[in-house]
Amino acid sequence: MTIWMVAGATGLAGRAISSELKKSKIEVFEVSSKNCDLTNFEQTNKLIRTIKPSVVIDAAAKVGGIIANSKQPVEFLEINSLIQINLFKACHLNSVEKLAFLSSSCVYPKFASQPIKESSLLTGELEATNSAYAIAKISGMKLIQAYREEFGHKWISVMPTNLFGYHDNFSLENSHLLPALIRKFNDAKINQSDSVTLWGTGTPKRELMHANNFAAALKFVIENYDDGEPINIGTGVDHTIAEIAEMVRKVVNYNCEITWDTSKPDGTPRKLLDVTKLRELGFSQKFNLEEDIYKTNQWYMDNFLNNPQNLRL
Repeated sequence: MTIWMVAGATGLAGRAISSELKKSKIEVFEVSSKNCDLTNFEQTNKLIRTIKPSVVIDAAAKVGGIIANSKQPVEFLEINSLIQINLFKACHLNSVEKLAFLSSSCVYPKFASQPIKESSLLTGELEATNSAYAIAKISGMKLIQAYREEFGHKWISVMPTNLFGYHDNFSLENSHLLPALIRKFNDAKINQSDSVTLWGTGTPKRELMHANNFAAALKFVIENYDDGEPINIGTGVDHTIAEIAEMVRKVVNYNCEITWDTSKPDGTPRKLLDVTKLRELGFSQKFNLEEDIYKTNQWYMDNFLNNPQNLRL
């Protein structure tokens, strides 16, 4: 029996990936910190040896927004590097046929030409607010290439754009853009606040993709792509943060004022992935950002507003 193993199965991407694979009747083994500490090589190797997966998807990572990255650069660099090194080595020693490593669009230079081609990697300076995480992910991609070159493994690296969706982290302390906006506008509505304060100027542009859409694209890529160069997975469309905030305000249905705290950093000015390679591979999908935001906000309301004990603070 062919088994696909998903590392990081309780995270945003991991849950969506597992769900997508199960819809296709694929046997999935889900790995989380509850059944394996991927920073421990002995545990990781024993798990791979026992499960004997044909395909491993590495969606395991320590992730967070600007605040978390700024406060914990050691943890973001060390933990992510350990996970990658241990998992790749265990997969090599146990002859795993296919491995898909989830990198991140933050590995691209801060001022890369837009839309960002895969060839832009390592051509310029990184965004300082998440450089530790980016460096860890770059090392993982280079390690994938090294295993391909030295041992002939059919392993790949994929570059997801900014993901959001069900089971996201809606904490105000360390969440990403979209879940933070959903949380802030819902909190404002509940508290009847006159305004919501957001970081920066609102002018940077971001490409957002629902995790379920990403999972479908990833499955397609794993089945159809075999190259040492990474491949971008995104929608090919971006919006300003101000436009995204307006979409969330509309979806939450609370017409409060938006105040921009320009003393806080904007981050990368623009980060739109060039998805030409993905489209040439034959993948096509229609995206509706406002509809996906609506679905995610509905999920947040159903799972957190009515069940506040589930909220990660």
